[in-house]
Amino acid sequence: MRITMIGSGYVGLVSGACLADFGHDVVCVDKDEDKIAALQAGRIPIFEPGLDSLVAGNVKAGRLSFTTDLAGGVEGAEVIFIAVGTPARRGDGHADLSFVHEAARTIAPLLKDFTVVVTKSTVPVGTGDEIEKIIKKANPAADVAVVSNPEFLREGAAIDDFRRPDRIVVGLSDERAEAVMTEVYRPLYLNQAPILFTGRRTAELIKYAGNAFLAMKITFINEIADLCEQTGANVRQVAQGIGLDKRIGSKFLHAGPGYGGSCFPKDTVALAKTAQDFGSPLRLVETTVAVNTARKRSIARKIVAACGGDVSEKKIAILGLTFKPNTDDMRESPALTIIQALQDAGAEISAYDPEGMAHARTMMENVDFASDPYDAAKDAEALVIITEWNAFRAMDFKRLKQVMKTPLLVDLRNIYRKDEVKGHGFAYVGVGRPTEDYLSPVRLSVKANAS
Repeated sequence: MRITMIGSGYVGLVSGACLADFGHDVVCVDKDEDKIAALQAGRIPIFEPGLDSLVAGNVKAGRLSFTTDLAGGVEGAEVIFIAVGTPARRGDGHADLSFVHEAARTIAPLLKDFTVVVTKSTVPVGTGDEIEKIIKKANPAADVAVVSNPEFLREGAAIDDFRRPDRIVVGLSDERAEAVMTEVYRPLYLNQAPILFTGRRTAELIKYAGNAFLAMKITFINEIADLCEQTGANVRQVAQGIGLDKRIGSKFLHAGPGYGGSCFPKDTVALAKTAQDFGSPLRLVETTVAVNTARKRSIARKIVAACGGDVSEKKIAILGLTFKPNTDDMRESPALTIIQALQDAGAEISAYDPEGMAHARTMMENVDFASDPYDAAKDAEALVIITEWNAFRAMDFKRLKQVMKTPLLVDLRNIYRKDEVKGHGFAYVGVGRPTEDYLSPVRLSVKANAS
């Protein structure tokens, strides 16, 4: 099947490469000439584990190509995916659909035979209706079916998510389009991935509702972590205790500095704004947005308090700048707000991240970017873990103690055991963990039934 992917950013590139790996003939189109030139030269503009080899293999096999020529890219395509950005609109927080609308207007005159136009971008309810109107207005004779097929890719695990999805959501109202989309995802039948066919508006809302629910789950456990610190409870044990309930589940119950990234921040705001426009406000989502925004600066205050209440002219070492590990994405990362708040309090900042520093340099000022964790920690009053990269999980505390001015670890991801860190002569501050352990470490005991 010949497929065109409009947009070669994170979603478009990963989706295009994976579809090509299924055996489809995929052309990725982007108007960014530098990006396309880089891709044609074999350079991947984003960091995603395994993506470079996946792209290279399918380019070599002739199933994947890149171009700025939209007309040539669309020629003969049975399916056209729109995978362009939908950033938050300045001023009101609504999703900016200008790139989506532009894509629809641009492809409309090029449509000849029956074509399925698929929205892969995250868009508010009703966007598919608008895309259909735009295409019909520009090309009344177009035989087109507009479909919603939201992505559910986690940065850092996107390829596996595409190949082994929990579900594939397809919103449509055309039987011909259903047959086409079934063929697009036919290779996934071997993995028994369920395809959920719904109405178009339902599919659009599923994406937002899913992200908002996960954002609320993160925010909930972060607030429980604050309560744990006040009561002497341990948030890790609370999370395990409630996560064992199958109705709740253990995922997204890791307390930390707040959520960030390209999806949760903008999607929760966009959903809240859409709900307000429809006269059906989502107060839980609105509160989630407010609490998460406030948390990032409160975490900075936590770091200041750990340093004795004053960080003026003190060096604070930051480990981890991206919003999560295994990506170079800095968008809405908690590190941005935390570092700025620490600088506002007079701190000097050194920082290290395995993949994010190139982007961080364009987004932060007056930060000393280090070559490794030990370089960052040199002469520091505190070492702060913001992002839980694997490279930070087994550090040499003896070496750290030798280079730091004050042996203090602020572990915002709870990746270390407090007794282990204190055994190396460090003071330790975690999230949602009591200053002193009131309870012994959690243990699971399962008794076999007597026979």
